[in-house]
Amino acid sequence: MVSGWQDVNIGDIAHTPGLIHVLNTYLPDANIIVWKKSPSETVDELLHKHFPNVKIIKGKVNENGDPDNKEVYEAFEKADIMIHGSGPYVVGQPHLEAWAKHTKGKPFGIFGVTIEKVDEKLKELLLKASFIYTRETQSLHLLESMGISGDNIMFAPDAVFCLHIRNDEKGLHSLNRFELETGKFICVVPRLRTTPYYNIANRHRWSEKRIQEVENHNNRYKEEDHAKLRETIIEFVRATGNKVLICPEMTYQVDIMDELLFDPLPDDIKPHVVKQDYWMPDEAASVYAHALVVLSFDCHSPIIAFANNTPFLYLRQPEDTSKGQMYYDLNFSDWILEMEETTGKEITERLFDIQKNYEQSKEKIKQEEKVIKEIYRHVCRQIEEVVDKEDI
Repeated sequence: MVSGWQDVNIGDIAHTPGLIHVLNTYLPDANIIVWKKSPSETVDELLHKHFPNVKIIKGKVNENGDPDNKEVYEAFEKADIMIHGSGPYVVGQPHLEAWAKHTKGKPFGIFGVTIEKVDEKLKELLLKASFIYTRETQSLHLLESMGISGDNIMFAPDAVFCLHIRNDEKGLHSLNRFELETGKFICVVPRLRTTPYYNIANRHRWSEKRIQEVENHNNRYKEEDHAKLRETIIEFVRATGNKVLICPEMTYQVDIMDELLFDPLPDDIKPHVVKQDYWMPDEAASVYAHALVVLSFDCHSPIIAFANNTPFLYLRQPEDTSKGQMYYDLNFSDWILEMEETTGKEITERLFDIQKNYEQSKEKIKQEEKVIKEIYRHVCRQIEEVVDKEDI
């Protein structure tokens, strides 16, 4: 499987262990090789810790579609199929193209991605795929409009819904350090409308014009968005006396916590609010498992909360791609709030509604978990049939 798109985002990191767990659960006899796109040793250690039997390989693909690493060619020879992991688009398109070029027709497929644009080169690749599973239904409509449809093309939720890894040692340390009581505190995750990758080391080289456009756009909305979340923080603390943990899904969010959430809070609220530095998804999962509710502008912290049976509210900004459609597809329309149509009061009311009906909220998660597991079981059966057919 090709996965591991970037390591500055715990959601992108979580795609990989999520899909490994899906495959281990529903294809238990499979041997998995992860062709990891990003180079982080910290994430490599996380994967080795939780999946010691999974081999991790590295290697880039050049403009001719040739990998630059001998291990990749050895994996191509050994593997029966290549699976593209969950992501914001077909991030590993060059990797799939290299597989198609060098394996002379071995099957490949895509598991849990969003597809918002299809050019001719991508269309040519997708038409060769043995299966395409999009993580929301909006992508299916686009594919159908491009003449790409069939029984092997369907909705399969983002693999992070199957994230099972935890780091309870670090999680317990955070709970004790911040004096957070199980089932009483909430987690809140800030986010700018457009991710400022130009502030992240060794990331995209943007033009000065593009940087200015993004900064202007973010400056236009950042106070408006986060004022709504601050309103909820204030009301929650005053109503319950309990704590709030501000935490990041991406590295850059550590730098905006004070400006947008903490500093503007009233003096009587600040002693109840604590801040978490950037972390790995297994530690986040362990903390989210003890939270009352996770409220997030970013898309994957709510999914990590779901995977740990914790209710959530996804505060969706319109710039955050069509991936948010998956919440509607999975019957979570009550727990997704479109920010340009939502007030701070409405966020607060929704939070207190979850708190008031907490057992029903937990049951809602369990019911949707059954739906998701059945989808994963079905698509893995399809994957197994593809491999069996190839063997014949």
